[in-house]
This record gives sequence, structure tokens and C-alpha cells, in this order.
Amino acid sequence: MKAAVFKAVGQALDVETVADPTPAPSELVLKVTYCGICGTDLHATREGLTTACCGQILGHEFVGEIAEVGPEAAGDWAVGDRICALPFIACGQCLACATGRFFECEDKKVSGVNDQGGLAEYVTTGCRESVRLPDSLDLQTAALVEPLAVGIHAVRMANVKAGSRIMIIGAGPIGLITALWSRFFGAREVVVSELAEVRAALAKQMGATAVIKPDVGQGAEALLEQFIDFAGGPPDVIFECVGAPGLLQQCIEMAPYGSKIIPIGVCEQPDAIMPFLGLVKELNIQFAMAYTLDDFETSVAMLAEKRIDVSPMITDIVSLDDLPVAFEALKTPTSQCKVLTKL
Repeated sequence: MKAAVFKAVGQALDVETVADPTPAPSELVLKVTYCGICGTDLHATREGLTTACCGQILGHEFVGEIAEVGPEAAGDWAVGDRICALPFIACGQCLACATGRFFECEDKKVSGVNDQGGLAEYVTTGCRESVRLPDSLDLQTAALVEPLAVGIHAVRMANVKAGSRIMIIGAGPIGLITALWSRFFGAREVVVSELAEVRAALAKQMGATAVIKPDVGQGAEALLEQFIDFAGGPPDVIFECVGAPGLLQQCIEMAPYGSKIIPIGVCEQPDAIMPFLGLVKELNIQFAMAYTLDDFETSVAMLAEKRIDVSPMITDIVSLDDLPVAFEALKTPTSQCKVLTKL
């Protein structure tokens, strides 16, 4: 099969022919139709805590049709079934697996990390971790189920409810999806902080009630004043969706007494915060990572019922051969938001 393979830091992905995947007895082989490019994939190609190994096939936002069913795969799976999957193949025996929290399994493979990923013609998935797609849901839209699951997981952790005032730092794909789910769950005000004009416009399409532009020289106090001007009061929840050093401290400075901060952005560098400020405000800081099976299933259901719309986020669709160039461009994005590879 053809696949986009990571070779080394500073080198573009290489599209080459590799061996087709062979499923374990309880696994499925998926013929990939679409695979999204995630910020995690970009992180994996640069020096840092999550740098990929040479020869790694990246990609964990994949959808397609089953091409092969392992002989011991549980469930009524058949060749041709349209599915998406959590990018984990877990042990299936532990408590985490029994409750659909596959990310917590200590004996799991992770697609695109320590197992081959979906930027290829075929990828293996777990039978328990796969989700059948309704006929009413097209595969291009379903390619965003994985980032949707990230967002709904964080919003559920924050217990966003009717009347909440929400601040979102950053209008990248996860920030946009967090805005969408916040509105879905009844937030009264969803104010997004974003520097880039293109992403600010997208934020309004994805549910933001207002977009504010941070002034780096002014700091947290000025940003909070902008928020209050639009929302009529301080935020109940702040979602940090960028992952840059210094932003968590800024969130602590802006957060009112007893409120919540949900860091979602991936920060791979050491950072400094002033715990005393969070202490005297009795803040609840809850990091959010990944998702559960229910997060995936809910995202699929809401897309199929057209209760949410992610189409504004899909800005580019490229072929596997054109992927390396598109991937490099995302390292310094301009108008791109979610880029899908069509296999």
C-alpha cells in the first residue's frame, strides 16, 4: 500500500510503498477514505517530547470501509461496513476497557504513535474501539469525529450548562469545536480569543457569540475587560486551546473566584504558574485529554442527525501524493483549518 512516512525531523513526509497491515485476530483492517491532519501529527515531526520514530506512519483521524475482519473480532462486523475508530487498540480486559475509556488502558497501541496510522491506504483498528457510521452520514464529515470527541470530552469535563459564560483561548480546530459544543450544551456566551482574522471569522461560524483580539502588550487584565464587555460578566469556564507557555498563568489571572480552567492545548515546554493566585481563588484546573467511546458515539449521532455542523472547518482536501506539501504548509498556517487527506 501507499503511505506517508515520517523519516526525520526537518524532512518532509515521504510517500512510499509499504507492506499492507495484517490484523491481529481481534482487529479490523480499514480501507481509509479520509484522514485528517492534526496538530499532534505536526508535533510528532519536530524535536520534542512526542517526536515520532523513523518509519512511523502518522494519522489518527481516519474513516473508511472495513476491508478485512479478524477471525476473533467481537461484533457483527462485515467487509464494506463504514466505520470510524478511536485510535487505540486496547487490551479489552481491564476496567478502563470495560467502561469504554480505552485511552486509560495501560496495554494499548496508539494509531500514528506506537502503531501505524491512517495517512495510508489501510490501517488496523480494534473491534471494540470501532464505531459504525449511519448511512445518513457522509465520510468526509465523519472524518471530523475524532476532533469532535476531543471537544465534547473537554466540555463535559467542564460541566458547561445553560447560561454559562465561556472563554476560549485560540480558534484552532479544537478551539472551534469547543465553541460548537459549548453552544450545543446551552452556554449563553461563548467568547473566543484569537489573533488571526481568518480563524476569528471561522469562530463566529462555529458558535462563538463574540471574538476578541488579545493584545500581547496589555496582558490578562485587558483581555478580561474585553470579555466582560461582550459577555456581561466574568467567565465561568476558560478553555486554553493553544498550549503555549504563559497562557495557563494568564488564565489563572483572568479566572474569577471558584471558576474552572480546562487546558486542552498541548504544551511540551516547561511552564511557570503562580499557584498562590489559584489557591486564593479556589480555582478548579482540570486538564482534558482524549475521549471515551461515548464521546465518539455521541459525536457520530449528532452529526448524523445534523444537530451540529462542522463543514466550515474543512478548508482543504488533498491527495496522498500532495500530502507532504500540505503538511509542511500547516507548520506556518494561513487560511487552513482542517486539512483532510483523501485516499
